Amino acid sequence: MEPIYSAAIVLAFIALGELISLRTKARVPSLLVAMLGIFIVAQLGLVPDTVVEDSLLPQAYTILVLPLLFHMGSLIPLPTLLKQWRSVIIALSGMLVAVLTLALVVIPLFGFEYFVAGAGPLAGGIVATSLTTDGLTAAGVSSMIVVLPSLVLMMQSLPAMPMTNFLLRRFAINLRDSGELAKLAEDAQAEHGHAENGSAKAVGTKQKAGTKKKLVTLPSMLAHNELFLLFCVLVGGSLAALLAVPTHIPSSILALLLGIASTAIGLTPERALERSNSFGIAMAGVIAIVMAPLITASLSDVIAAIVPMLVILVIGFGGIMLGGFIATKLLRWKTGLGMSVALTAMYGFPADYLLTSEVARSVGRDETERSQLTDAMLPPMLVGGFTSVTSGSVVIASVLVSFI
Repeated sequence: MEPIYSAAIVLAFIALGELISLRTKARVPSLLVAMLGIFIVAQLGLVPDTVVEDSLLPQAYTILVLPLLFHMGSLIPLPTLLKQWRSVIIALSGMLVAVLTLALVVIPLFGFEYFVAGAGPLAGGIVATSLTTDGLTAAGVSSMIVVLPSLVLMMQSLPAMPMTNFLLRRFAINLRDSGELAKLAEDAQAEHGHAENGSAKAVGTKQKAGTKKKLVTLPSMLAHNELFLLFCVLVGGSLAALLAVPTHIPSSILALLLGIASTAIGLTPERALERSNSFGIAMAGVIAIVMAPLITASLSDVIAAIVPMLVILVIGFGGIMLGGFIATKLLRWKTGLGMSVALTAMYGFPADYLLTSEVARSVGRDETERSQLTDAMLPPMLVGGFTSVTSGSVVIASVLVSFI
């Protein structure tokens, strides 16, 4: 099939998934719709099983996966991560306990390859799934195992999102009714007023309060030039691939670290790939890599993978809940919020944002309370999602795949 036709078919299913997800406020995951839809159509023989390969999107993935990971390192500023250190610890704790419990249960039951196939996708999102799928394919494992990461990715948000909604709602109601919400808002207002006073005093010394000058400042003409920014992330990805050889560190981990460092010193702006207007095609390539095993797999392969998938989901979900609970108690944080932060590993952005906004909107009795609840819940939820889905899962998937 002509590449342009194949690409249009693949993107049609991706777009349909996005549309349904938006209409259902992320209750129906977009990837579930896209991947299940194209699998059914392929099984019916309405599209060739080479439609993903013919679209050339996997080639785009090959070029852009490391730049994409470099970009992911630029998503949240380092000071924000440091400020929300409790969220980072809780998210990491949930992931690590989930991976350990999966290793203890899945390896004896099914084997090491099944553990690798499930751990990365369960602890994160689509990029970790694509890295796992790519690694399993390169290792030449059976098609039934290769399809497992896609199935885990499709289904992982189904148990996690309702539980998060329940936990966050309980936390928000307690925060509202106990009087803590008003106190948090007063403290935030006082801090804001202090920052404004500091800013006013800083005028005389030509320094702005609350902003730290970075080591490198890009000229405005370059910082807003799409092609230059695309060049920067490609250089970052290339450098990660180059350093992977002598350091023996997976290039995906290096790309993520280089993105964090480059953004921290000001060499590249935050959300660099999005600013270059190239993020969409990179994500289309990632989704295509995850879709491909489903299309080429037989129905018997998918059916055979269902039992391992269910075991991985149940054990992994329990592990994330347990790890999040332990870390939350040790840090003396509110249980509802802490465990919700841990569960972001199973859905990430934008579901973490949508769930938080929905809870704040339904629990808040007026616009002021809704705004205060959002301010209290959204930063830790977003940082938790970034820590697990964007960063931690990439590290886990990269390390585990290297052992196959």
